[in-house]
Amino acid sequence: MAVVREKVTRLFVVAAIAEAISWAGLLAGMAVKYGPPGNELGVQIFGPLHGALFVIYGVMVLAVARLHRWSLLATFVALACAVPPFATIAFERWARRRGMLDVTEPTREPAPVG
Repeated sequence: MAVVREKVTRLFVVAAIAEAISWAGLLAGMAVKYGPPGNELGVQIFGPLHGALFVIYGVMVLAVARLHRWSLLATFVALACAVPPFATIAFERWARRRGMLDVTEPTREPAPVG
């Protein structure tokens, strides 16, 4: 189970970073589209890419929240962080500092027999 937790957690981190990078590309594409050049190519490329990464990030949040047993509030905040630009990276760093992304399973005390 620890291997699955590690892989899913790593994919969550990658999805958070990729979603933020796609935000940067989409914002740059929008600046070019509505700026003097008037070229829509950046939006045509980064729009669908960002949309796909947005959905992937949401799915990864739900998977990591279940595996790491996050509270509903933490899960909601993680999902909400997909909306403002670059907030996914801030959430990922915050969650890592709080130990919410630790991949080691907690040790359990043996149950008393008798």
